[in-house]
Amino acid sequence: MVMTAGDAATGQHYLVGGGIASLAAAALLIRDGGVAGERITILEAGEHAGGSLDGAGFLETGYLTRGGRMFEPNFVCTLDLLASIPAPDNPAISVTEDILSFNRMVTPWGDCRIVRDGKKAEDRLSLGLGPQEIVSLNQLLVTPEGRLQGRRIEDWFKPDFFETNFWLMWSTMFSFQPWHSVAEMQRYMRRFLHLFPGLARIAGILRTRYNQYDSLIAPILGWLAQRGVELRTGNGVVDVDIEGDMNERRVTALAFADGQRLQVYPDDRVYLTLGSMTDATVKGSNVAAPPETDGPAPGFDLWRKLAARHEGLGRPDVFAGETAATSWTSFTVTLGSPEFVTFMEDFSGNRTGTGGLVTFADSGWLLSIVMFHQPHFRGQPSGTPVFWGYGLRGDRPGDAVPKPMAQATGDEILDELAHQLRLDPAQRRAFFEGARVIPCRMPYITSQFMPRRDGDRPPVVPKGARNFAIFGQFCEMPRDCVFTVEYSVRSAWTAVNRLTGQVPEPPPLVRSDRDPRALLTAAKVLLTGADAG
Repeated sequence: MVMTAGDAATGQHYLVGGGIASLAAAALLIRDGGVAGERITILEAGEHAGGSLDGAGFLETGYLTRGGRMFEPNFVCTLDLLASIPAPDNPAISVTEDILSFNRMVTPWGDCRIVRDGKKAEDRLSLGLGPQEIVSLNQLLVTPEGRLQGRRIEDWFKPDFFETNFWLMWSTMFSFQPWHSVAEMQRYMRRFLHLFPGLARIAGILRTRYNQYDSLIAPILGWLAQRGVELRTGNGVVDVDIEGDMNERRVTALAFADGQRLQVYPDDRVYLTLGSMTDATVKGSNVAAPPETDGPAPGFDLWRKLAARHEGLGRPDVFAGETAATSWTSFTVTLGSPEFVTFMEDFSGNRTGTGGLVTFADSGWLLSIVMFHQPHFRGQPSGTPVFWGYGLRGDRPGDAVPKPMAQATGDEILDELAHQLRLDPAQRRAFFEGARVIPCRMPYITSQFMPRRDGDRPPVVPKGARNFAIFGQFCEMPRDCVFTVEYSVRSAWTAVNRLTGQVPEPPPLVRSDRDPRALLTAAKVLLTGADAG
């Protein structure tokens, strides 16, 4: 059922969760739906909006970004949205124009994707695929998704596949584990087939000028505030009253953590973010590992309540029921001098900001780091660079630090990094003395990748829903890929289109697997087994 223009124009719009999906929905309601900003309220449990696209801190205590989502030119919904938002440094151009301009200036072209034995791997441009692996990849591309339900990546490929450079680069770039969904891997292969030629150099990926909060979230928040959108932080929605049956059901009230309730009237709309990849995040410091007890998980708590009472709202524990399979630890380092940056430029052969992910193949934690273009934060003083890293297999002991990464302090993580780079004690002191390190354990960071079946993720507009929708990373968007900004924005666009009838449909998904040139180029890369560059 599509609502009428009168309904959308006169009612209130409540967006539960302050992540990019809610911010995108609010912007689209105003830009394309003719909804006055004063009729839009964003309800966020945390102290800040932005969700998983965060970035904050100070020089004295250290800067923090939990991680960055991949960005690329075929994110048509996101780039369309950001084309309406003025760039923070130059309001005469849009955020989209700023991103494209920045990437023309700082072109990604990594020459040090893999490190072995303390130096650039000689085979770093080779995918290392044999005939069996190539056949298995091609078979996966053409298999109907319905035949992959509930199956893991390790169910599809033989053990030798997981020893190839292809898997090393693919898994660390996208954060896939062997036990994750092979259906999701298929979606990634089909969606990003055009990136195969530059896989070993991380070519074709777009970066933002600053961290993704400063580059994306802050400009959108400013634009929304200028138009009267209300952002309520620190008092999240903990329950939702839904009345009716599968033929017709409506949200009638929202319950808050402080005991207050908000009545939802017939002309109002409610948009729900259920689940969050950064729920339950816990942080450490230079001298303390992140606490073993997980933090609060409001996104999954709300989803569990609703799914238990109402049919057709998905199965949250498919994704959030096994944190040992969905967790990894990241770390953000604020340096006291640029000496390590200079060392890494010489080591990698890349100017800072152009190289992308550097993965230490020998590391028990499967450690990777990214040397950002500087400054990475607004107001970050010169001479105090920031870099980021994570361990995809932080469940295993490290090499210099013989314990799981989640149990390591910030200083111990630097010890492990120094070992992987074969730094001597004098270099370790010179590079990292005075560095502020913030480790960050995220129990649900890859939860959206867990093997799934039909119905595990709810549709954007559940059956019978008349005034509510679900968006974010844990709804079902056919053919698109989770763990991306685009997935959240496309789901938000779909939600406001369906609930208002005034916002046009989102731009169609770009299908690289239907582009003959992309198919031919990818086939050549797989057959020759090397980066096309």
